[in-house]
Amino acid sequence: MSRNLVIVGGGAGGASVAAEARRRDPSLGITMIEKGPHVSTAACPMPYYIQDLIKDERKLIARTPEKFRESGVDVRLEMRVEEVDRRQGVVRLQDGIMVPYDILVLATGTVPIVPKVPGVDLEGVFTLKTLPDAVALKTYIREKECRKALVVGAGFIGLEMCEALRGHGIETEMIDLAPRTAAMWDPELSTMIEEELARQGVTFRPDTGLQSIEKGADYALRLHSNGGPLEADFILIAIGVKPDSALAASAGLRLGQSGAIGVNFSQRTSEEAIYAVGDCAEVYHRISRKWTHIPLGDIANKQGRVAGINIGGGEMVFPGVVGARCFKVFDLEVAATGLDEAEAAEAGYHPESVLIWGNAIVAAMPGEKKLGLKLVADRPTGKLLGAQAVGARGAVERVNALSVALAAGMTLADIGYQDFAYSPPFNTAWDLIHIAAQKLAKSIGD
Repeated sequence: MSRNLVIVGGGAGGASVAAEARRRDPSLGITMIEKGPHVSTAACPMPYYIQDLIKDERKLIARTPEKFRESGVDVRLEMRVEEVDRRQGVVRLQDGIMVPYDILVLATGTVPIVPKVPGVDLEGVFTLKTLPDAVALKTYIREKECRKALVVGAGFIGLEMCEALRGHGIETEMIDLAPRTAAMWDPELSTMIEEELARQGVTFRPDTGLQSIEKGADYALRLHSNGGPLEADFILIAIGVKPDSALAASAGLRLGQSGAIGVNFSQRTSEEAIYAVGDCAEVYHRISRKWTHIPLGDIANKQGRVAGINIGGGEMVFPGVVGARCFKVFDLEVAATGLDEAEAAEAGYHPESVLIWGNAIVAAMPGEKKLGLKLVADRPTGKLLGAQAVGARGAVERVNALSVALAAGMTLADIGYQDFAYSPPFNTAWDLIHIAAQKLAKSIGD
């Protein structure tokens, strides 16, 4: 007798479960329920769609509902799951229909964090989480012939959107409660980001918080902050996201300390027949040795595949992540992996760090080559704990290499003489990784 698999959420994680489970077990009855109008959408390229580097929003859809249906997956769009009844093994939809399941997957993603202040519901105030959000913002910019924007939040999305908006010639101001942009990075590296923003005509106002929004005088909207009023044609709120774990909580499933759904290495929740994947679920951090919440699309895809393999009759675990992440802001690559000093100390390590500046490629080669690299290591063992990099080139590739080093448990001594491919257009004979690792090893006496 075939089993019924119900997937709540059709984003990267849920779509990956459906595809993998179908490949593994063609007999499965699969229903994927999505509250929005699309499934299998790519969120990360949305700023580039808004900038018009990607012109057709359909290119942000990896797999259409029709393609899923051809493989026997029943896709139900614009339908919300209101309740999970674990005792009866059913989910109740917004229209009252009950859908039975033998196996349930929660892939409910995240929701944007929006301050509870007056005016956030006015026309012209946006968040950027879904493809309809991106289409609505791009359409608004075009139809209203916007001249000025305010971005609230100096994290990944806010910084990427500054580039997108300046690409349209829109005057752009950014505010954040924090004293600097990209607060996860070292202050010295954040300074380079802020210099790039200024060079590209973006005004950044640190230590500035949103208090209220109202109709404006010279522009459509006026934002009130602790630093005074600011006006713009539209406001983008990009202060972060939180896991959408309400359905899991109401079903009595265990939530982790992060507020995301607690899972094991097979992506099972506290209920054996229920899995959770993607941005709503916790993930194991292999360096901090803790379960945490890191809402990134690549993690969602991996978790979804692992769950799909297990549901389809295979056996697989997802060992976790080292925390690799990156983004682009105008002409800069910004990347990090592992832990910073505070996170390392909280995890029980004894961190020591070094930050150096150098060239990403041979000095005689043309082009911008300045690169900053920071390494964090454990003093007693010499093990690498984390890395950060910012520069016009080479930041992401070095952080990716150091992510592999983290996963392998390499020490500074290992890294300081690691064999890298070398050619003047790509790096230097003594790469910045070598130099930083040797300098930090000397500092801690490794």
